[in-house]
Amino acid sequence: MALTEGKAAPAFSLPGVDAKGAERVHTLKEYKGKRVILYFYPRDSTPGCTREAVDFSAESAKIKRAGAVVLGVSPNSVAAHTKFIEAQGIKFALLVDGDKKTAEKYGAYGEKKMYGKTSMGIIRSTFLIDEEGKIERIWTKVKVAGHVEEVLDALK
Repeated sequence: MALTEGKAAPAFSLPGVDAKGAERVHTLKEYKGKRVILYFYPRDSTPGCTREAVDFSAESAKIKRAGAVVLGVSPNSVAAHTKFIEAQGIKFALLVDGDKKTAEKYGAYGEKKMYGKTSMGIIRSTFLIDEEGKIERIWTKVKVAGHVEEVLDALK
């Protein structure tokens, strides 16, 4: 069943690392009372994924003022996330979805085409979750350029 706006966001419990290098498990439940920008991306340190993370980081003050937090999710390891955060100055937590089960729950894992080849992988997607844990907005097959501005507009 596909997720729709207004429905409860699927719960998750994922290991991750924050901007200061602290490792811990993150759950959706702990963010109740805040809006959550949960975005799924394929891989650390690739051009599109780096730009998306840097763009979200650049707008972190505006996001915080809007009462929101950003959580990036990919199959990469905590070690890879730590290196990515340090190299790019990422200002939010990156979570590990190694088995891709959370991405599957959100519809962010599936068949995709690249250069004419079909493969299974992470589908770049963003979910804005409200203070009560319901999906407020969904962006699928995200194009990185201009995406953070679209999310900021939705936070207004």
